[in-house]
Amino acid sequence: MSTHPPEPTSPTGSTVGRVRTAAELASYDDGYDVDATPLARATHHSLLARRETRPAGEAGGAPRPSSTRVMVVANQKGGVGKTTTTVNLAAALAQLGQRVLVVDLDPQGNASTALNVDHHRGVPSTYDALVDGQALTEIVRESAEVPGLFVVPATIDLAGAEIELVSVVAREGRLRKAIHGHPWVGSATEVGADRFDYVLVDCPPSLGLLTLNALVAGDEMLIPIQAEYYALEGLGQLLETVDMVRAHLNPDLAVSTILITMYDARTRLAAGVAEEVRSHFGDQVLRTAIPRSVRVSEAPSYGQTVMTYDPGSPGALSYFEAAREIATKGAL
Repeated sequence: MSTHPPEPTSPTGSTVGRVRTAAELASYDDGYDVDATPLARATHHSLLARRETRPAGEAGGAPRPSSTRVMVVANQKGGVGKTTTTVNLAAALAQLGQRVLVVDLDPQGNASTALNVDHHRGVPSTYDALVDGQALTEIVRESAEVPGLFVVPATIDLAGAEIELVSVVAREGRLRKAIHGHPWVGSATEVGADRFDYVLVDCPPSLGLLTLNALVAGDEMLIPIQAEYYALEGLGQLLETVDMVRAHLNPDLAVSTILITMYDARTRLAAGVAEEVRSHFGDQVLRTAIPRSVRVSEAPSYGQTVMTYDPGSPGALSYFEAAREIATKGAL
């Protein structure tokens, strides 16, 4: 690291104040990383969002995985940020140059709303794929907001799917069959450059048959955990379900990623919950935590994710960094 350019001196040895030349300033390095400032990161992401996507491998982008990573976003406790995490990570990954498919498996259809995809009754949806066996190629819609981001919407019909699937043979594997039957799901060798890099499945806040279908379909599991005490209480039950699925239905399922959401750095409780989660799960917990943000909550009402609604906001920047962590961390 070079030192500050020396001030010119007078014949008496005293420093003569003057404006430094551009060459002198260009050669000066104080070791301060301008890109590390919050303002610089916000500006960078705002420009990236306006550019829409960044090709994989380009500076600022992310390397594409060798095959499609199917990630299930689940936690049976409601209000921990499952849908918010799903749609914002999906948009962030697409902005990093990935091709992403979001499968909305929640009858409320909130992910479909946030991604501005029509999901009224009668629209082809996950219900048709699960109950009627319709191919996902006939259901998938591309997001108008973020190129490279595709959606399988959910309609209210999905609320009755659990009852209708009870008598269906191999009912737990219906979603897996649908996802892996899509021609864009697979390895680079099998599918090529048009493959989906990520499939993110947004689950309902329960451990019913829909969530079970997701766990059987996925290779990885992403668990959002709210930085509050109650969020930890149901985690044991969720992990028991994962162990059961791994033992009997999907031995490849792994809890690869845990994301702390709604983090309020001003409270001791949030810091305590985060510390407990990190001590228990170690490297599975992303370094990036998602702060509480009004802009994140506002975005769906405009049919957008926060990544396009306010790309310079703390919430958008946090999801962008979390997506980068996931992309660079790689599959287990």
